[in-house]
Amino acid sequence: MIFWSTLITLIIAVSAIRWLAPEASGSGIPHIKAILIGRRHFRWFRVLIAKFFSMFIGGVAGLVVGRAGPCVHMGSAIGQGLANLWPTKKHSDQLILVAAGGGAGLTAAFNAPLSGLTFVLEELERRCSTLEFFTAAIACMTADMVCRAVLGQQPAFHFENFTTPPLNLLIAFLPLGILSALLGSLFTRSLLWGQRLITLPIWPKWFWWLTLTLLLTVTAWKTPELLGGGHSFVNEILVGRQVPLETIALFFIGRFVLTIACSCSGAAGGIFMPILVLGALLGWAVGVSLQLLFPELNVDSKLFAVVGMAAYFSGVVQAPLTAIVVIIEMTSNYTLILPLFIACFTALLIANWLGNPPVYEALLENDLRKDRI
Repeated sequence: MIFWSTLITLIIAVSAIRWLAPEASGSGIPHIKAILIGRRHFRWFRVLIAKFFSMFIGGVAGLVVGRAGPCVHMGSAIGQGLANLWPTKKHSDQLILVAAGGGAGLTAAFNAPLSGLTFVLEELERRCSTLEFFTAAIACMTADMVCRAVLGQQPAFHFENFTTPPLNLLIAFLPLGILSALLGSLFTRSLLWGQRLITLPIWPKWFWWLTLTLLLTVTAWKTPELLGGGHSFVNEILVGRQVPLETIALFFIGRFVLTIACSCSGAAGGIFMPILVLGALLGWAVGVSLQLLFPELNVDSKLFAVVGMAAYFSGVVQAPLTAIVVIIEMTSNYTLILPLFIACFTALLIANWLGNPPVYEALLENDLRKDRI
């Protein structure tokens, strides 16, 4: 029963995208970047409807995708809709609303206004004039006020506040940054390889959907906590869940495979939150390993799980400032600033040294390459 219901909802989620707006598949952030550089047209209303419906149905199916990317895409769609109210405005001015809407969408997803603003300036709209900054700031602030009024003012992740890590422990965050870059490179390359599954002919695609449905069904039977965006799973880690190191490794491998598979299904769904979950698992594993190797250090594995989220995001997306700000806002804990800086910028430097492209830039280039074929 679970197998067939998952298969049906998966097909509905993918079909909604295929019929209404194929550009709404995945997270949508590469599509926004293409619009901002003038390489794509924005069918904003069709994207808005398709994205919302497919994301909702995909969530019912248990797809391992996040809501942040789709929220960014839908926020940009709303920004384009507002821009269309002033058709006489310059095209560059209209694009400011598209970028600002994306920042507001990220703010709404995480209840984190500074993260939304930083994401606009670091990833979407890299110009930083007064107009761009002011527009994005107003959009993010408004979105945050609405979210706080409706959902409350608690941070996204709940755990006991950490004390400032001792200086002699900071060196331990270097290997976390290095591992984040190495495994982040593997993630990006795997995701790019998997994009070809979206364009398979009909019969191979049916086989792929059946395989993905089987993966989701087995996971729901064995370890259902690995399904979905992973927000509650991270909260379980941060309240002190205890499992052996080999189980953490299996969790990481399972989430890694499921994230790539679900992101290449053709349905709407982001990789922002799944990347953070993988980072939490990686940091958790590093923290537990240090506990076993150096018990005299009294390492708190939860601390490494939190820093791991930002480090892995920096290794994959290569937007370290966004990573640092989003973790500080989502945890309401500024004492993590030094470990975050060390791990995130280590991950960025190693990723650049490896020649690994930022994931959204790589997905954008992969999409634009179709125009040259």
